[in-house]
Amino acid sequence: MSSLFRLVSALPLWLLHVIGAALGWVAFCASPTYRRRFIDNAARAGYALRDVRAAIAHAGRMVAEAPRLWLRPEPPACEIHGAECVQRAWGQGRGIVFLTPHIGCFELSVQAAARRWSPEHGPITILYRPARQRWLAEVMQTARNRPGIQAVPTTLQGVRQMIKALRRGEAVGLLPDQVPPQGLGVWSPFFGRPAYTMTLAARLVQQTGAAVILARCERLPRGRGYVLHLEDLPQPLAPTLDAAVLQLNQAMEYLIRQSPDQYLWGYARYKQPRAEMHTSAGTDAPPEGRA
Repeated sequence: MSSLFRLVSALPLWLLHVIGAALGWVAFCASPTYRRRFIDNAARAGYALRDVRAAIAHAGRMVAEAPRLWLRPEPPACEIHGAECVQRAWGQGRGIVFLTPHIGCFELSVQAAARRWSPEHGPITILYRPARQRWLAEVMQTARNRPGIQAVPTTLQGVRQMIKALRRGEAVGLLPDQVPPQGLGVWSPFFGRPAYTMTLAARLVQQTGAAVILARCERLPRGRGYVLHLEDLPQPLAPTLDAAVLQLNQAMEYLIRQSPDQYLWGYARYKQPRAEMHTSAGTDAPPEGRA
């Protein structure tokens, strides 16, 4: 299977996107559960299927482009818009928490940022949960630990490494709309419905004084590449945890509304969190002073 991944990674991006679009529609038509969740999630945000039908193909493109993003030595072409907010944060001597929802090519977000800023400001640290399949775990280990990217395990030790990186003035990257394990999040509104939401992003900022940068990596038509859009969080993060989590959920809603046709509406955002030991889940920060 790893050989197939390497073969696919050699295909041109435009062809991968054509194949991926077809895969996206096959999945949508073949799975009633996925189709119902896609339509329901979009409707909750105020979108009819006709408004976001392009997201069906984009979900498949995300899958098809993954081997290229993981295995090719250089990431695809990606323009960066809004780089000045990143430069401003580092000019103030602050660490940076990059936040992006499951939108567009979120895998490329960290690669593009690392290529631009890691040589000067150190690696971008991300949490990494190994795949259960051995062949996929090996592929993903290679993919995650690329130049300028430091992948740490989804454990308490991994979270501590993220805090240390921020205190050194480096950057970390997170997907705050990912559902954390039971006990490591809070219920907070997301498009008007309570969703179990990680507290890690808010805690990292509150404990280190890091800047929050919102990221959205837009996939361009016909395989022409990508554009990474970056901007500041509009207001300073709220000091209380529940308010801060809600504020970040609202920021993710804002990013999704910028490109609703590239969001993964089929993602099970409102699912019940799985039970998992806190010491192995890695989705919450340790108390101040213990990192």
